[in-house]
Amino acid sequence: MAMLYDTLLVLPIIMFNVAIALGLQGALLSASGGSTEAVALPALAVQGIALITVIGFFSIFWLKSGQTLGMQAWRIKLVRCDGADISLHDCVVRCLAALLSALCLGIGYLWCLFDREKRSWHDRLSKTELQLLPKRKSGKADVEVSSD
Repeated sequence: MAMLYDTLLVLPIIMFNVAIALGLQGALLSASGGSTEAVALPALAVQGIALITVIGFFSIFWLKSGQTLGMQAWRIKLVRCDGADISLHDCVVRCLAALLSALCLGIGYLWCLFDREKRSWHDRLSKTELQLLPKRKSGKADVEVSSD
């Protein structure tokens, strides 16, 4: 569920970044005297923008707190297996390994169901793991109602 939540957050950012790239491409074409007709970005450029955006999105959150917004909602935190702080290298490796896990028909994600340590391919390749955090205690004191 955290992945779905984060996907709903990162998709508009990808669309925004692609729109900026389209605008820049149009501005560069018109400045160079090229055709002013709408020109699509090459598919490889769109895929590159999407990949960089996704890696950037997750890296910013993981480096800051170990949690994306979706992970916060579901009380999940990314940590290194050796207890060290998450590095940018860890984030990039994890994102690329997650892509590999997905491209193999999701087997890399399902691997955690059979792994004795419950770790997926991208957990193993990036030397990270997800931890379920305890529920937060309510900060509100119980209020007693008097019948005066």
